Amino acid sequence: MKKKFILKFLTGTAFNVIMGVILASMVGISPAYGVASGIVVPMLLKGFMPAGAAMEGVYTEVWTGELVRQLGAGLTASFLDGIPDYSARVNNEIIHLVDVGADPDVLVNNTTYPIPIQNLEENDIPIGLDKFQTKATRVTDDQLYAISYDKFSLDVERHRNAIDRIRYKKAAHALAPYSHTGKTPVIPTSGEADATGRKKLTLKDIIALKRALDNAEVPEDGRRLVLCPDHVNDLLEQDQSFKDKFYNYTSGKLLNMYGFQIYTFINCPYYTKEGVKVPYNQTPGETDLKGSFVFYVPRMFRAQGSTKMYYSAAATSPQTQESLVNFRHYYIVLPKKQEAIGAIYSWNGTTVQKKDQEVPAEKRWAQVRREAVAAAKAKAASEGTDSETEELEV
Repeated sequence: MKKKFILKFLTGTAFNVIMGVILASMVGISPAYGVASGIVVPMLLKGFMPAGAAMEGVYTEVWTGELVRQLGAGLTASFLDGIPDYSARVNNEIIHLVDVGADPDVLVNNTTYPIPIQNLEENDIPIGLDKFQTKATRVTDDQLYAISYDKFSLDVERHRNAIDRIRYKKAAHALAPYSHTGKTPVIPTSGEADATGRKKLTLKDIIALKRALDNAEVPEDGRRLVLCPDHVNDLLEQDQSFKDKFYNYTSGKLLNMYGFQIYTFINCPYYTKEGVKVPYNQTPGETDLKGSFVFYVPRMFRAQGSTKMYYSAAATSPQTQESLVNFRHYYIVLPKKQEAIGAIYSWNGTTVQKKDQEVPAEKRWAQVRREAVAAAKAKAASEGTDSETEELEV
């Protein structure tokens, strides 16, 4: 038993040293610090090991910290750069915003005194973050013996990519308006129809969006237009003078135009042929197409909550001899109010646009959790059981 313990200790330490060197190289510090951390940190902080995985050398806090670093880098959704970050205000995966209401009235050339008193209303707006969870993936001992690369670190990277892809897609959906209103203009395309009957985006449509934002008194500095693939290609099909003026042949990207910061994103939200945004949890129909969206950066916000790694070691699963790992992450991107956002959708030239549609309520994790707990308690009460309802994990 003692020899087995020593062998596990040496094996685990060797693994920690290797991973320490890898992580040190990734963050740009001397590998010597990685060697030291692989030996000293595990000895001082035994609690880093997952339950039931004694001396196995996988420390969930280390991997969770690495994933948080990568998630915070924002490598693949540059259109979110510069949006105010309220992560420091997150408490229990809920962020509280303050609705300051209307500005005070202004008197011009007033001669009446005393000046009237006006109360300014402020309201607390609690917003729950969205919860993103990856499905557990397995790494068997047989795989580890047969491969020549670090499968575990590669799998962690794939979990990060999966979370990034979904949270950025949901962020783009949240920054687009549901339907056309005075404060959230949704502009139909007006160009010539392509082979499918979809009218192409033209520069006149972008100017129409600019005019609508001007009328809504959205400040010019900070307007960001995110174009979907269809609309990017429509603009690139414009005449040569457009390409020479608005297209960077070196980077392959469109340049800023008409006061808009121009970005592109492949996972833009879908709109119906009536100009109504398809809900995020609804599968787009055959006639639904991706739209482009615009937002005024200072009036948006984003917040990142906690990230946690879940791990079970192969040593605790004698029948399958496989390790399981997945991650849970909290994140949100939203407008502070339903204003200073807009969109352009691909019109078919015949369907009448729907306007001023009621925005459906969207449930986030805090509300989903409360409702699930209440439903479980109600079910227990109806069945006459006295057992307390088990609380869902935050």
